[in-house]
Amino acid sequence: MGLAVIFSRGRSGIQAPQVLVEVHIANGLPCLNMVGLAETAVKESKDRVRGALLNSHFDFPAQRITVNLAPADLPKEGGRFDLAIALGILAASEQIPLAKLADYECIGELSLGGDLRPIKGVLPIAIQAFKAGRTLILPKENSAEAALVKGIKLIPASHLLEVCAYLSGAKSSVPQNSDENLSKDLTSELNTDSANNLRLQSNATSTNICSKNINYETDKDSESPLTIPAPSSNKDISSKPNTLTDADSDKATDNLIESDSSDTKFNIDTVTRIKPSLNKETLVIDTPAYIIEELDFADVHGQYHVKRAFEIAAAGAHNLLLIGPPGTGKSMLAARLPSILPLLTEHQAQESAAIASISDQGFSVANWLKPPYRAPHHTASAVALVGGGSNPKPGEISLAHNGTLFLDELPEFDRKVLEVLREPLESGHITISRAAHQVDFPARFQLIGAMNPCPCGYLGDSSGRCHCTSEQVSRYRAKVSGPLLDRIDMHLEVPRVSHDVLRRGAPEGEESSASIRTRVIAARNLALARSGKANSALSAKEVKQICILNEASHELLEKAMTKFGLSHRAYHRILKLARTIADLANAKDISLQHLSEAISYRKLDRTK
Repeated sequence: MGLAVIFSRGRSGIQAPQVLVEVHIANGLPCLNMVGLAETAVKESKDRVRGALLNSHFDFPAQRITVNLAPADLPKEGGRFDLAIALGILAASEQIPLAKLADYECIGELSLGGDLRPIKGVLPIAIQAFKAGRTLILPKENSAEAALVKGIKLIPASHLLEVCAYLSGAKSSVPQNSDENLSKDLTSELNTDSANNLRLQSNATSTNICSKNINYETDKDSESPLTIPAPSSNKDISSKPNTLTDADSDKATDNLIESDSSDTKFNIDTVTRIKPSLNKETLVIDTPAYIIEELDFADVHGQYHVKRAFEIAAAGAHNLLLIGPPGTGKSMLAARLPSILPLLTEHQAQESAAIASISDQGFSVANWLKPPYRAPHHTASAVALVGGGSNPKPGEISLAHNGTLFLDELPEFDRKVLEVLREPLESGHITISRAAHQVDFPARFQLIGAMNPCPCGYLGDSSGRCHCTSEQVSRYRAKVSGPLLDRIDMHLEVPRVSHDVLRRGAPEGEESSASIRTRVIAARNLALARSGKANSALSAKEVKQICILNEASHELLEKAMTKFGLSHRAYHRILKLARTIADLANAKDISLQHLSEAISYRKLDRTK
């Protein structure tokens, strides 16, 4: 009878390659064959699609149906192609018009009743759909995440009938949202009554939507403003079979959305996309109202030199290792690092959100612009840390991209697990190779580690409780290899604070995260204006041009190199650290004092 081609998207790492869903209907014994390297979940879509079409009162052709998912060598997974397959069958059997489909991309899983269910990995799909210049049809629950892409045009829908009503011309044109209307719409919740209008009881005896030549009547006076609703709450409106009459087709179509989010504003009540107050060279100091930091450095009494180290680490995105007895605040301080970090740029936020979107836990739009913070348990495997699997998924180091990876009890991690961090710490990405293909995940993260100084944990403590031998201490510390320690810019002792400090804190009060963050952002702005990147990311050539020392500083660094046996990598990391310390002091040049402080943070090099 006919051939229909529908555009959709697959998944390969954090990329969303185009997939053409080709549906051909011909005379022959009734069957539905699917080709194109589809996994089991994709092959099972034939049953979901058949049930969705029949329960939506469409005709399911009693002929030979062939569905080809091209390209044939790209693995296809999940139920994301259900909607595209269903629309392809309807278009090939002339139940909906074929002409308009070239302008749309379709994703979404179908229930047997025709409801659209959300999928994972929507953000990479939305990015590629926008680049291709097509409108994206997707489940309504995924609309908030997809709308984070600037300029994307969306048609979120709750049911297959809504999509078919729109494509069949029930509404000849959909007005574009103004920024003002969109901002207002973002604060509104999904109207329950409107949603329920799309769900009619299954005892309806007839419907005209099933005919091959669908003729919809549109009430021009009943057009409602187009909105991007928040992800629906736990209201279950999909448990009943669905039918749609001509009288209700307009209501169904009016709930469709086609949004132009080219310059939208942000509202936390129904998060979609923010236009951050950023430019290419500076970072904003003001934190958006929706980001509420519950943890604050003011909660930590004492440990002023450690707070200073965290300020330097945050300003330059430097790696940091904390060494101290149990209960001295190492984990507490590390958990508060995100409260002083600058917000992500929109490009960084899209990268981090795309990685989270394809992971098992998905992406929460409430975390938009917030640097990721990951803290895996020390029993994590190498695959959990770097990613992997037959169809590779990102690991903890990729989920921490543009953010922080905190490894508590560092020596308790398996040594082989820790060694896989060496290459990503240098390159900023991880390549996972399989027999059939390779997947590359970004992994530029800030590593924060914490460890005890010895097996019992009390070496050097004033209580004198440690009875570990030097051999036991050496064996314990050897669990963290020298090459990995060499990649950590700062090694710092975290001693126990006195009872009086713990009880009272500083007489003038502890400094808040907001105050520290102001200085961090000012220093980061200097680095961005100078080189366009954080100081920790400077190349060897850029270090030579930017981190210039005077003669006295050169002599001090040379002595330190000789006395502590520092590597060339450590030499460059000290220079980058000194540059960050100078930026915090708003100094144009690196002074002897800045360099001395940078060298003082190489604790483990000094105790070799």
